[in-house]
Amino acid sequence: MHDVYVGVASNVDPERQLRRALAELERRLGPIERSPAFRSRALGAAAADYSNMAVRFATVLSPPALAAELKGIEAALGRTRGVASRCEIDLDLLLYGRRVDAGLRLPHPDVLRRPFVLQPLALLAPALLHPVTGVRM
Repeated sequence: MHDVYVGVASNVDPERQLRRALAELERRLGPIERSPAFRSRALGAAAADYSNMAVRFATVLSPPALAAELKGIEAALGRTRGVASRCEIDLDLLLYGRRVDAGLRLPHPDVLRRPFVLQPLALLAPALLHPVTGVRM
């Protein structure tokens, strides 16, 4: 089993979409722990504010299989791509244990550089160390 951390975000009916995403994550992947949700401004496009949170769970799935499962959940919740101002739901694999793999984007490059990723992650797992830098969340 591997502890994984996933970023969850939405700017389209975000409270409802985050609830739906959490329920679907638990239904498909098992028990989760979650951070509080935080509001943040959209980057790079005129768009509604986002709600962001982080979740942790254990999995036996490989990173590619887990990424495919997350994309399936996004599709089930109505994710459409190509419209910069709308994001029904976004599920990003942030950390997969201590695995480092540039091809799989592990750890996710935004973990330490985007406050809307780091803040929920830090509240969920403050003692967690970044697998490359060793920086505590």
